[in-house]
Amino acid sequence: MKRVNLSRRGAIAAAGGAALASALPWLAPAHGAEGPVMTRPIPSSGERLPIVGIGTAIIFDYQNDPAKQAARGEVIRTLVAGGGRLIDTAAGYGSAEDRLGDIVAELRVRDKLFLATKFLFNLPRAEAEASLHESLRRLRTDRVDLMQAWNVTDGGYKLDLPREWKKTGLCRYIGITTSQVRSYGAMAKVVAREKPDFFQVNYSLGALEAEKTLLPAARDAGAAVLINLPFGRNSLFRKAGNRPLPDFAAEFGARTWAQFFLKFILGHPAVTAVIPGTDKPEYMLDNLDAARGPLPDAAMRKRIVQYWDSLA
Repeated sequence: MKRVNLSRRGAIAAAGGAALASALPWLAPAHGAEGPVMTRPIPSSGERLPIVGIGTAIIFDYQNDPAKQAARGEVIRTLVAGGGRLIDTAAGYGSAEDRLGDIVAELRVRDKLFLATKFLFNLPRAEAEASLHESLRRLRTDRVDLMQAWNVTDGGYKLDLPREWKKTGLCRYIGITTSQVRSYGAMAKVVAREKPDFFQVNYSLGALEAEKTLLPAARDAGAAVLINLPFGRNSLFRKAGNRPLPDFAAEFGARTWAQFFLKFILGHPAVTAVIPGTDKPEYMLDNLDAARGPLPDAAMRKRIVQYWDSLA
């Protein structure tokens, strides 16, 4: 088999994504060669969610930059046209909610999206309610699909206030998040007791700790699982460098390193969706392609970990 350099910047053309990218911003809502973007059910409702979305931390945090705003608009347009719906943001992501709200309004795609945001979990009630309403204002919507308590560190935390918001229709689902290993013990307690609709955690080939207790806890609690930092803040791409993909990647349809990393995560039975950040439409297409075709089974996932751990 001929090997090709599949680092992120060189991967799109080799994988066939260049032809799609060249069609932007007029990409039709058609699917790639391997079929439509896969969906999975939200356990608490049965509603199906495309398994690849986008996160907005850092990348959507800017002000007075028309060039960036136009570029991020093309990313969101590509997400929707490519079959995605899920966008994750937060009140604490600087200007991200504002920029996203402007883009969604301009593209008129609110009804096509599953919008998730967050509030700081330990705010007093009045401040938490103010945070929610500010998020709605910035996102230009009267409700969000998912409201999450952000980076919970208290094992005694209760979702009473978010449940009130859900009951009154300000959000459709509620959840909790973390990206801090030191909080995993507390998070496991909260997930088991509170049984949130969603649970968000960092998980990747470079950070496997969540699969020991948190992913099983979420599965047992009936929570949908969103994965943040699936590329380990790009550390996985740095480790892959200019290496070609291993030959066995073809067995589960991975044609780029991004698809290799995402398909590994999506092969875990507890995972509902991944939310990698990206600032380029062609990268958005590349990520969406990880949601098409086969995913690695348990035996293949072990092989992937062994291979990854063997790299210098």
